[in-house]
Amino acid sequence: MNNRGFWVRCTVFLLATLWLVAPVAAQNVPPEKPKVTRILFVLDASGSMLAPLEGTPRWTVAKELLAKMVDSLNAYPNLELALRAYGHQHDDDENNCEDSRLEVPFAPKNAKAIKDRLKTLEARGNTPITYSLQQSANDFPSDKASRNVLILITDGLESCKGDPCATSVALQRRRVFLKPFVIGLGAEKDFGRQLDCLGQYYNAANAKTFRRVLDNVIAQTLTKTTVSVNLTDEAGKPVESNVNLTFVNNVTETPEYNYVHYRDAQGKADVLDIDALQSYDLVINTVPPVRQPNLVIRPGKANVLTYKTPQGTLVLQSPNLTPNPYGKVQAVVRAQGNAATVVSLPFGSRQKLLAGNYEVELLTLPRIVRRISIKQGQETAVTYDAPGTLNIVTDLKGHGSIYRLNNDESQTWVHNLPEASSKVNLPMQPGAYRLVFRTATATGSKFTDVRNFTIRSGQTSSVSMFNK
Repeated sequence: MNNRGFWVRCTVFLLATLWLVAPVAAQNVPPEKPKVTRILFVLDASGSMLAPLEGTPRWTVAKELLAKMVDSLNAYPNLELALRAYGHQHDDDENNCEDSRLEVPFAPKNAKAIKDRLKTLEARGNTPITYSLQQSANDFPSDKASRNVLILITDGLESCKGDPCATSVALQRRRVFLKPFVIGLGAEKDFGRQLDCLGQYYNAANAKTFRRVLDNVIAQTLTKTTVSVNLTDEAGKPVESNVNLTFVNNVTETPEYNYVHYRDAQGKADVLDIDALQSYDLVINTVPPVRQPNLVIRPGKANVLTYKTPQGTLVLQSPNLTPNPYGKVQAVVRAQGNAATVVSLPFGSRQKLLAGNYEVELLTLPRIVRRISIKQGQETAVTYDAPGTLNIVTDLKGHGSIYRLNNDESQTWVHNLPEASSKVNLPMQPGAYRLVFRTATATGSKFTDVRNFTIRSGQTSSVSMFNK
């Protein structure tokens, strides 16, 4: 081993030690004991692995470099290794699609057992990748606190009409293992396109590249990865904070980490530990939320992610009227041009919103729609006129409605009267209205009673009707 390789391995070892003892849990609660990382090597032992790679059979190159790798990992704490091979028990002409076996089960410091088994394995059969993935689900112990990693080393595609990509996704969703690594040894350039959906694909066209890729994959698995999230205003200054951040596993579609964003006295966002072997969408839970799909996180690095989330404050101010005839009035907030509700709030509330244009619908009688603009760092107040009261003094059973009279002489429906009795005491917004009513005993539409009336703030308007 050259000096450069020695120091690379030393660095990986030190970083790995930190990573393996660091608490990483979905709800940020430190585990009682250090998290165990388990790496299952799934090795292609099909007949095609006997093809030469720079004058040496691919099979020989793979076994030698894998033996050196497991030997270098033997002293790592909280690390267990296992070896599964496929295509090595039956000849290719037998076309056996269940030729896969766990050759060395998981155990601490079992490098010698893996190296000894590699010496006796021979490549001969076909390529049952899907079946091997399915069987690997039983290789990992049922320890929900562990990090399960699968590294597939292959020079060929599935030969048993299986669907390795769908199988991989299904096992990830069951949390059998994290997103796998796939190393294509001496494979064609287009090979990776067909297996990229299975996991994170690397093309190793020669022995040197294979060695570097294998080192890189192990480093990604064992080194610590951090993420800092800057939430900025419109000018790009990181001034926003105290927002919930959710890192969603975009394979399982479940939250992996929930944090409330924090900035220190110097304005720096804090550093979060993230497992880089998973794929994430980040949900910034502003109102409305911002979702960033497929985060680009560099394993083993201190990642800094920056997003513009300028916010202002909506203030819902009730009119100065005690008691308020409405009681507690609600407001529904929507983004302008979008029918979906962003948030529903009672008056008297203050709510931070992303800067932008909104419609605020006030659930008064009649309802009022206000268009507002929320600006970074500013407050926008919304209120309504103090209501008056409609008092219908006649007690009649029948059918009737109240309409608002518009400036263009049209009318807009506002409210239906109860059929049991026309007698009501109803808080309403100031304005001009029309009452249309027919008693239940009337013998025709021509007996409909129509009355116009006006509502004024803080006053009662009485209306009576005749029994026709």
